[in-house]
Amino acid sequence: MRIALDAMGGDFAPEAIVKGAILAAQEIDEGTTLLLVGKEDVVHSLLKEYGYTGNNIAVVNASQVIEMGEHPTKALTQKTDSSISVGYGLLKMQKADAFCSAGNTGAMLVGSMFSVKAIEGILRPPIANLVPKVSGGYGIMLDVGANADCKPEVLEQFGMLGYIYAKYVLEIPNPKVGLMNLGEEEGKGTTVIQAAYQRLKANPNLNFIGNIEGRDLFNDKADVIVCDGYTGNILLKMAESLYEILNQKGISDPFFDKFNYEAEGGSPILGVNGNVVIGHGVSTPTAVKHMVLQAQKMASTKVWERFKKHYGE
Repeated sequence: MRIALDAMGGDFAPEAIVKGAILAAQEIDEGTTLLLVGKEDVVHSLLKEYGYTGNNIAVVNASQVIEMGEHPTKALTQKTDSSISVGYGLLKMQKADAFCSAGNTGAMLVGSMFSVKAIEGILRPPIANLVPKVSGGYGIMLDVGANADCKPEVLEQFGMLGYIYAKYVLEIPNPKVGLMNLGEEEGKGTTVIQAAYQRLKANPNLNFIGNIEGRDLFNDKADVIVCDGYTGNILLKMAESLYEILNQKGISDPFFDKFNYEAEGGSPILGVNGNVVIGHGVSTPTAVKHMVLQAQKMASTKVWERFKKHYGE
């Protein structure tokens, strides 16, 4: 297995990324190689500086960098030898089984659509995020920012993508799918949400349990939380702020510690032809390590191939 990691993406790149890669190299499965994509001389110099002597990190040269503030489409068009462009090239040519980056989120999204592309039949690939559960383990929420407005059929696809991810990557046998709404009753919500409810309810491949409310995000009512990217992003940022507030007050709790973005490292883009994980811009070495391990789990469970098989039927 080969996991490509953008060495130049992120507020603290390349130093934090290389340090995170070294941490990940100590934990990834035997036979897995980490491909650090970036300026070859810089990356080799840092590996040497940090005392890396292993044999499961390789460097792939990319002479350009897409900065955090650049326009995604323009940057990808003009910087064809950027670390993001080269990383997606490796994924497209199947020279890498997954690609991770804490760099420009817009460029990662645009790159996924124009390089590896959406799986045929997928209308709008979402960004997903893991949700810690009070009882232990995680659920998954999607979308959390890629698609602010969603049609009912798109929300139904989110439910299916989340179900497959939860079943195979999170290893939940028959994941419960819930639709985020402002009430539990079937008739609640906007016309779009009401129509999405009916589509989810009629889907024979889903274990749909109906509407859930904000209070159900962290309990066991649903393993898969379906919402548009507007709602999901607000919920995600609110959860992250809870961790920050508790941290500022000097309160540490094992459950709320999972709200820290470092805990899982990144958010996968689901429904594209390959395993893609987007990390937080301020990713630390610990966050980078977890992003790589998450990508490895996605690749080992062949989750994108399962998406493709489902929508190819």
